[in-house]
Amino acid sequence: MKHHLRQIHPLAWTIIIGTMFGRLVTSMSIPFLSIYLTRVLGASPTETGVTVAVSSLAGVLISFYGGYISDRIGRKIVMLVSVFSWAGVFFIFSSANHLWVFFIANTLNGLCRAVFEPTSRALLSDITSSQHKLLVFNLRYAAINLGVVFGPIIGLYLGSAESTFPFVISGMVYIVYGLVLLVQFQSWHANLPKLTESPAPSLRDALATTTRDRVFLMVLIGTTFCELGFGHFGSTLAQYLTLKPHFEDGSRIFSYMFSLNAVTVLVVQYPIVRTARHYSPIVSLIIGNILLAASLLLFGWAEGLTLLFISVILFTIGEVLLFTMMDLLIDRIAKPESKGIYFGTIGFNHLGSVMAPVFGGLLLSQYGAENGLNVFVPLALMTALGLPFLWIAHQRLLSREKKEKVFQVSA
Repeated sequence: MKHHLRQIHPLAWTIIIGTMFGRLVTSMSIPFLSIYLTRVLGASPTETGVTVAVSSLAGVLISFYGGYISDRIGRKIVMLVSVFSWAGVFFIFSSANHLWVFFIANTLNGLCRAVFEPTSRALLSDITSSQHKLLVFNLRYAAINLGVVFGPIIGLYLGSAESTFPFVISGMVYIVYGLVLLVQFQSWHANLPKLTESPAPSLRDALATTTRDRVFLMVLIGTTFCELGFGHFGSTLAQYLTLKPHFEDGSRIFSYMFSLNAVTVLVVQYPIVRTARHYSPIVSLIIGNILLAASLLLFGWAEGLTLLFISVILFTIGEVLLFTMMDLLIDRIAKPESKGIYFGTIGFNHLGSVMAPVFGGLLLSQYGAENGLNVFVPLALMTALGLPFLWIAHQRLLSREKKEKVFQVSA
């Protein structure tokens, strides 16, 4: 293992460690946004849902362009501009006093994330050898969850449910992250992959590259429903626990659940990845979708902490199955010259995260937090709609790889 870790590019380590600290500070603040808007600003569940959802909507609209632009002008420029802009967005959050300001800030938050993250993942793919890509992608995912283990608890004690001060810390950390990236890009400039000298395709042609991919298109649609289910954890569930009279101090319970989610990821990720790597990545997505849908049902059924925490563990296993193999699957499908496009286009599945807080907010407004099953059963069923698309993708990928093997043998 030490030998493999030494083979990882220093810039890749910067991204992995920066991701850990970035998620640490954002999980101190962003997950509590829906609680803050409901409790402090007095926003309705629907207003809160729309304000939280706009971040994902902005990401859906821009993520493809971020990946496309990074393929054409280079990862360095795109990453540096977006990371420093992201720092500025957190300072806007910290000074906001009105719902419309939070709406604008969260829109910009989604834009910056949707440009920076697919570009950073494409760069990881660029600078990592094929035999180490699974390791690097999973180190990045582990870094995300290592940050999230402590972020919500720190946020709880900093009063994130009632204060915007934690956003100041987020902004400062992202400034440091940007400065370290700047130094690293300068140090390793000569070793980075060069831009292609071929003519840049139009945006229409670039988008057609992915939509014509019959496997990728089904994966995109199927994972949109997975994102729909995943999005309820940080939006609908947070509001539900805060509003449900049965639970005392719902924000504290939610922060513990958020940390349990991250701890569970760190515990189960390695054995799951060791097992899942022997099968098609799409099989992991299918099982993950089933577990997300089942855990949403249990959230609505739970009347005590024990079942809530069991539901979190099941939810987390589903999350790991979905997201640890996602980057590997995209890298496996994409052509080398189009990786930025593919990593950007898969961001359209965040449309599910757009719909999640809106649907959840509407159901909470309609049925109230006292009727958990009426809220979460429809959400679970909507999540499960991704299964047929993922199954079709699985069959198409098997067929494609079988044809490629026949072609290689005949050649």
